[in-house]
Amino acid sequence: MKRIAILGSTGSIGTQALEIIRKNPDKYEAVALSCGKNAALLQEQIREFRPRMVYCAADPALNKNAESLVDIATMDDADIVLNSLMGMRGLEPTLAAIDAGKDIAFANKETLVVGGELVMAAAERKGVKLLPVDSEHSAIFQSLQGSGGNSIRRILLTASGGPFRGYTRQQLEQVTLAQALRHPNWSMGSKITIDSATMMNKGLEIIEAKWLFDVPLDRIQVVVHPQSVLHSAVEFEDGSVIGQMGNPDMKVPIAYAFSYPERTGLVGEGLVSSLDLFSLKEGMTFYPADEKVFKTIALARQASETGGSCPVVLNGANEVLVDLFLHEKIGFTDIQDTLERIMDAHVPKYDLDLEGVLEEDRNIRDYVRKQLEGSNS
Repeated sequence: MKRIAILGSTGSIGTQALEIIRKNPDKYEAVALSCGKNAALLQEQIREFRPRMVYCAADPALNKNAESLVDIATMDDADIVLNSLMGMRGLEPTLAAIDAGKDIAFANKETLVVGGELVMAAAERKGVKLLPVDSEHSAIFQSLQGSGGNSIRRILLTASGGPFRGYTRQQLEQVTLAQALRHPNWSMGSKITIDSATMMNKGLEIIEAKWLFDVPLDRIQVVVHPQSVLHSAVEFEDGSVIGQMGNPDMKVPIAYAFSYPERTGLVGEGLVSSLDLFSLKEGMTFYPADEKVFKTIALARQASETGGSCPVVLNGANEVLVDLFLHEKIGFTDIQDTLERIMDAHVPKYDLDLEGVLEEDRNIRDYVRKQLEGSNS
């Protein structure tokens, strides 16, 4: 029996994690739940799963034995913490959970983007496992099992290409919010869906992969794969490529993080469908990412290469810009164009501790909102 604390239980990842727990009551128990705004759904989850600890930012009356996300993340009874929070809110509770000796299953890539150096050092110091839940990083992680310590020649990080694969710059300028929210393959929250449309999601995943797998940036290749069947792969020095395939379903990487190194029965339980290779009548196709049209990938590489505060600024500015786009205050291409200007002007700071990271994040968010909301008022 694994006891699981969930940061973000009402979001897409959190609700799918609870589906897995619901179907496997002999293997998993949800001992702690948290949410930001969706108090109504949280109440339903409390009634069903009867967690020992609860935190709700929107309705403190629902709190049980917790006054913050850190309380959930460091709960004594929890064996593993699932961090499915949106944005960099996940950094502080993740560091607290690691310090408390908890293994981390994380779908919150921003934690490693903004605090990779802090998180990896803490995990090594405490000897805890970092188990990726992002489909691409879980695929890489799975592909490395049994590698015998052989060095990685390349990571092949796949991308669906989002709804605008093949678009020109001029076409992107006409994109509407409704179009950007229609992802062709995956069902995700609005923020990550927009990140997928701009391909910032892939840029952030490059940084995440660098930290997780200790691979130089120039050994991480983005491969656009519209069918989303191969979720990522690893090439070794002898030219062998090992990848992980399956239907696009986030329950697979969630369950693998929960059960590692074993696997949970999902197909037999009706939680996921088995991959039918014969249904792939048009085959699987692969393309290079167009980094001239989708500039976010190059911006992420540059931010990671420069290091210091640059990834913090990139991530914080992007979160604000996506929010402004979701509220239709800026256009689609304004996201990457503004990011490019911000990153060109930023003077990096180094050797940041947690408070330094949080301060840089606050500063860039305030700056972007003042600049853009003021100009659109």
